[in-house]
Amino acid sequence: MELINFDSLNDRAEEIKKDYQSKKPFRYVMFEGFFKPEVVESIYSSYPEITTDGSWNGTTYIDQKKKFQKTEFEAGSIFNKVFTELNSPEFLKWLEYISEIDELEGDAELFGGGLHQSINGAFLNVHVDYNFHPTTKHHRRLNVLVYMNKEWKDDYEGHLELWDLSNDKKTLLGKYAPEFNRCVIFETNEISFHGHPKPLNTPDGVNRKSIATYYYSKTRPEKEIGPEHNTIYVNTEGVGGQLKRFNSGVKALLERINKK
Repeated sequence: MELINFDSLNDRAEEIKKDYQSKKPFRYVMFEGFFKPEVVESIYSSYPEITTDGSWNGTTYIDQKKKFQKTEFEAGSIFNKVFTELNSPEFLKWLEYISEIDELEGDAELFGGGLHQSINGAFLNVHVDYNFHPTTKHHRRLNVLVYMNKEWKDDYEGHLELWDLSNDKKTLLGKYAPEFNRCVIFETNEISFHGHPKPLNTPDGVNRKSIATYYYSKTRPEKEIGPEHNTIYVNTEGVGGQLKRFNSGVKALLERINKK
């Protein structure tokens, strides 16, 4: 059985494409109902708990705290099927139509992607992503995020923020709660600033869950090509953001000392 709701995506393709292509200065779209309603509950209930056995990577950085990532899944498991479909020719063809990017490639490594899960106090500062895949050296072009959180409340924070920081601007373009079965797609380039900088304020047992896949191409328009770089973070929160980064940096330092 298919997990992605391809019938619905195809029916709404023109509408989703029009919305995506209308956005400036970089393109993005949000829509509901990514996975089929008859299987999304199974995906949700199968979402693995954070463990300390090394299957989740929860390394702290100055601009990222209490965020965990998992990229390896058993053959035949529901998440193996999820990422197989997200990298499938059918979904790539749909993304090519929406984005008007030819010859998109998935990423079997799930580098930087996979399952994400953040706990109380977590944040990911606003940033632009690395621009070349570390193995293939192909251009990173699209992010697809699907959120898996039921009854998310605004005061939990954790909203995805999309920012226009071009030409000395500081404009919040979009702010989306990580609600259940909601999908956000946006292009990745040198100005596609995004993140969830507000620290999570969740009760015990409530984590921010998302499924992330990134897409690449061998070439891209010359005007969009920049020198190879890692993730570039910016502070959109003034003095409070500086203090948050300092505290996270101390935690990251202590983690690395304790591992020695």
